[in-house]
Amino acid sequence: MNRADRESFTLKGFLRNRERMVREQIEARGITDERVLSVMRQVPRHLFVDEALQMQAYGDHPVPIGLGQTLSQPYIVALMTSLLVVRPRMRILEIGTGSGYQAAILAAMGAEVFTVERIKQLYMTARSRLLQMKYFNVRVKLDDGTMGWPDLGPFDRIIVTAGGPEVPAPLLEQLTDPGIMLIPVGATRRDQRLLRIFKKEGRIHQEDHGSVAFVDLVGSHGW
Repeated sequence: MNRADRESFTLKGFLRNRERMVREQIEARGITDERVLSVMRQVPRHLFVDEALQMQAYGDHPVPIGLGQTLSQPYIVALMTSLLVVRPRMRILEIGTGSGYQAAILAAMGAEVFTVERIKQLYMTARSRLLQMKYFNVRVKLDDGTMGWPDLGPFDRIIVTAGGPEVPAPLLEQLTDPGIMLIPVGATRRDQRLLRIFKKEGRIHQEDHGSVAFVDLVGSHGW
């Protein structure tokens, strides 16, 4: 088998794994939003991890991306994306760029994504990766994510991919009215509840969508 044949075989394998991921991990757990299912089938998750870990990318588990951070389990990405109720041209703030995968999913749904990462190495890698993959509707910033991105707010949606002890006040301020925020919150580290927060007519309402375990939300309004 020559190099071209090997590459074709590998690409077909990743495509099969992606289809299986959606069918067995996401649809089987009750995610029915066709737009979410479609982008989860399209975006090549394996390209958001180191080459040595690409064969693990479609497993039913998080994947390490270095520096104590992870690429979230596929189901969690799909669940959060579904709960966010994304529409084309929405302005979405993401806190915790990580590998860039969640930002790519949102961008593939037609949103304008603003994503903040506090770790310089992850910021640089994700920014380069997203540009190389032509996600031109994603802007990446190196900063304290708990402060949001006030210069470019407000945002129709805010998604936080790390868990903190409380909902950061600057993020609530930067959420449009009406608007939706998703954030893991818990009194102890790595043990949180996934909250969906609605802002409407100046009032805040929240839903609890179950137990989750995210990496720490670090910053002025986090741990």
